Amino acid sequence: MRIYRKSISSPIGDMMLLATDKGLCLCDFIENSKLEDRIADIDRQLAAEFVDMDNDVITLATNQLNEYFAGKRQEFTVPLDMVGSDFQKIVWKELLNIPYGKTISYADEAKAIYRDSAVRAVALANSFNKLLIFIPCHRVIGSDGNLTGFASGLDRKEYLLNLESRSN
Repeated sequence: MRIYRKSISSPIGDMMLLATDKGLCLCDFIENSKLEDRIADIDRQLAAEFVDMDNDVITLATNQLNEYFAGKRQEFTVPLDMVGSDFQKIVWKELLNIPYGKTISYADEAKAIYRDSAVRAVALANSFNKLLIFIPCHRVIGSDGNLTGFASGLDRKEYLLNLESRSN
């Protein structure tokens, strides 16, 4: 198995994209302090060869990200290859249900997966999301309405939420 790797530019920083032939497995900001750990986790779980080149998935992801940042895309059709635990995948799949331009709280997300008392576990799973923007963990905020918990920085989370509110 190969994992294709490419870095791209965005209005809020350079990003790293990783993809298998099945789908995108990482979209993250290069400046994220967790990036190396996320890549190591993918390597550990998939045991694949990394190659610095595009594949069809990366090309599609790049085009759709450019449209998203231009305010011209609200939904993604890029196939995703989620790498994580079963619980993390449940949490991440729930994030896909948050409409563009809307936010929910971590408590709302926990309730949506029928784990009302697992708010901290849900928040932790969100923090391990390797597919930023495509799996919109930036749309989850604190119960008090404050921005919390975005490994790539609250300034980027605020930018993404503002972009979506302007385009909505």
